[in-house]
Amino acid sequence: MKRLDLIDGMRGYFLVFMLLNHLVFAGGLWLVQINHRNLAFVEDAQGFVFLSGLLTGMVYARKMLKSGYAAGRERLWTRALELYRYAMGIVLVILLLQHLLPGAAAIWKDWLGGTRFDDPLRLGTIAAFLFQPTFMDILPQYIVYMAVAPFVIRLCLDGRWRTVAITSLLVWMTGQLGLHRLVTYPLDGWLGATPQKEGIRASFNLLGWQIIFFAGIIAGTLTSMKKVDWKEVFRPDQTFLAKMSLAVCLFFLPLRLLTAHNLMPGFVLEKFGLMEIRADFGPVYLLNFAAAAYGVAWLLIAGPRHHRAVIRRIASMLTGLFSLNYLQLLGRHSLQIYVWHVLIVYVIFYLDGRTGELTQLTKTMIALGALALLSLPALWRERDRFLGPPSSPAPSVAS
Repeated sequence: MKRLDLIDGMRGYFLVFMLLNHLVFAGGLWLVQINHRNLAFVEDAQGFVFLSGLLTGMVYARKMLKSGYAAGRERLWTRALELYRYAMGIVLVILLLQHLLPGAAAIWKDWLGGTRFDDPLRLGTIAAFLFQPTFMDILPQYIVYMAVAPFVIRLCLDGRWRTVAITSLLVWMTGQLGLHRLVTYPLDGWLGATPQKEGIRASFNLLGWQIIFFAGIIAGTLTSMKKVDWKEVFRPDQTFLAKMSLAVCLFFLPLRLLTAHNLMPGFVLEKFGLMEIRADFGPVYLLNFAAAAYGVAWLLIAGPRHHRAVIRRIASMLTGLFSLNYLQLLGRHSLQIYVWHVLIVYVIFYLDGRTGELTQLTKTMIALGALALLSLPALWRERDRFLGPPSSPAPSVAS
């Protein structure tokens, strides 16, 4: 199987669980509990951001090597502008639906923060990524990272990937220490934030989350340069780091179970919570993600060559999962699917808000229907592949 196909399958996997996690029903949805995030401090958004960085490095580094830095930079910035149109477009669609659907403003009030077409300041802050409605927050950070990516890829191509890694780590530390608040707090006040009105609103600290995106950029660029042989990095006879990754994941497993079910004592959570801030991508999330990512990569690359049959079976199961055509279809159009999933989530939340509490069976059927609908943009974009290219008219015969 091609390496990109497997990566697409992984992105599709994360999109499926992202949709399920974002579906909000009165009384909850039992499917949400069947999720890897309840077993580790590893979530779909982390994997999605990392794989996006990996593919960005692989694709655009190759473009720069082939056509020059300027060509790669222009392609990256063009892509970032395209994504910006997607980000603004979904906001406008949701606001239009809010205006047209009865009761939508009340149902979506917390998600949209009272945003309306006649509030130019709020619309301006959304356009500047200072205010991000619920579930519309991955694209803005991805766009910012894409804008910086050409310079980062060029440094990696020049052999200065260690400089990128060190800088990324320092930026992450800046986010953990809250030094960005020297800028964001005055700006929040300038925007008129009060208990009744929000100023800056974002679910992701750009300084914290960038570390996984640019880690992916480094790995992807080195791959395109053929500077690293991943089969040598992940060897079946070198299991020390794989065992360490497993140990780290097992260490966090009971802690995640305790926090997921609100069973951790308050006096422990008081200290633990400082390290486990999701918005900042705190140390707990970074360590657990690094361990899980290394473990999965080792299983996929080294696992099939391992002498133990059980390891080979686990590797085969993972490869089979990420080889599912449905997941790879989603992954090939991941950013368009992400935008589409936002619309699905808002519409389902609206419908749930207009009815009484539904049964778990009904909610499950709606969730499965949503998963089927999730693939529509991908099917449309690949319609020629399924239906065949449009036939051209037969040439006319002169009489």
